[in-house]
Amino acid sequence: MIIKQVIETLEELAPLNYAEDFDNVGLLVGNANNEVSGILVTLDTLESVVDEAIAKKCNLIVSFHPIIFGGLKKITGSNYVQRVVIKAIKHDIAIYSMHTALDNCPQGVNAKICEVLGLHNTSILIPQTGTIGKLTTYVPKENAEALKTALFHAGAGNIGNYSNCSFTVEGTGSYQANAGANPYLGEIGETHYENESQISLTYGKANEQNILKALFSNHPYEEVAYELQTLENKNQNIGMGMVGNLEKSMDEVDFFDFLKKKMNVSCIRHSDFIGKKIHKVALLGGSGSFAISSAIAANADIFITSDLKYHQFYEAEGKILLADIGHYETEQFTKNLLVDYLTKKIPNFAVSLSESKTNPIKYF
Repeated sequence: MIIKQVIETLEELAPLNYAEDFDNVGLLVGNANNEVSGILVTLDTLESVVDEAIAKKCNLIVSFHPIIFGGLKKITGSNYVQRVVIKAIKHDIAIYSMHTALDNCPQGVNAKICEVLGLHNTSILIPQTGTIGKLTTYVPKENAEALKTALFHAGAGNIGNYSNCSFTVEGTGSYQANAGANPYLGEIGETHYENESQISLTYGKANEQNILKALFSNHPYEEVAYELQTLENKNQNIGMGMVGNLEKSMDEVDFFDFLKKKMNVSCIRHSDFIGKKIHKVALLGGSGSFAISSAIAANADIFITSDLKYHQFYEAEGKILLADIGHYETEQFTKNLLVDYLTKKIPNFAVSLSESKTNPIKYF
């Protein structure tokens, strides 16, 4: 197996175009065509993690956070980022980062937190826009069903819990095949009129290349007429954060005890208690202050996240309980998620969970 094949497997879970525009995801260090000797999964790629990869003979590190976030203008070993890159290159170790691609993934970071807390009836807190495409094409009426079937098999026409969704309009198409053409119907130099079906289907933008491949492979015309649009519709299956319900409501103190136990935290920074039972829980792994208003709009009783600043706790305004449990703490189970996923996908390959403790924050 080569690194590129592992990457393709990871991107089945979290396609890179799920990532936010500001992010730096994908293969950051290394050659995608190198053969893989072993995979080490970590939350952060530090020097100790690279040393661990060397000791375990793993030449691919799959990291949640990107070690290279901004541009590197020089690599002299003057800081920890440069030292990691130098050591990885020296030992021919590749580094692949997933970050917000996995944040936005419906089976990603936030789904794992929901699983740990035992939440049900979960949904995306902030659905992503710009991830739904629309294909419109024109085909002879007699070929319409076969083409739709091929496009469905390629992943088009899925809307929420529904599949094979399309819209078809019948009409008359016209064209004139000029010299050098090889028309499926009609004669060279003559305008041909054909009973055609106009087919429209939506699809996930991550699957666009597969959709186009299916279109060109199964359309009978030599020149395929088609239109692509990016829709502003919110994608209910992709986005930041999640909302879910507890099996049984708890008072605030009992829920905090429950939260500490489940998330392995010793302390919680929080806004004022509001004397309300906790039943509907909103959460967002990592820095989530931007989602406070979304959690309130979702009628959540509590919003669990990290990196809240002093004045942001005022934004609760007695409408919601805000709980900051720590950045590392919200994302700690992410590497377990990835190890489980890779082990199932490539069961006969060595996938290791990093033993390095990468949380930079300590509590006294």
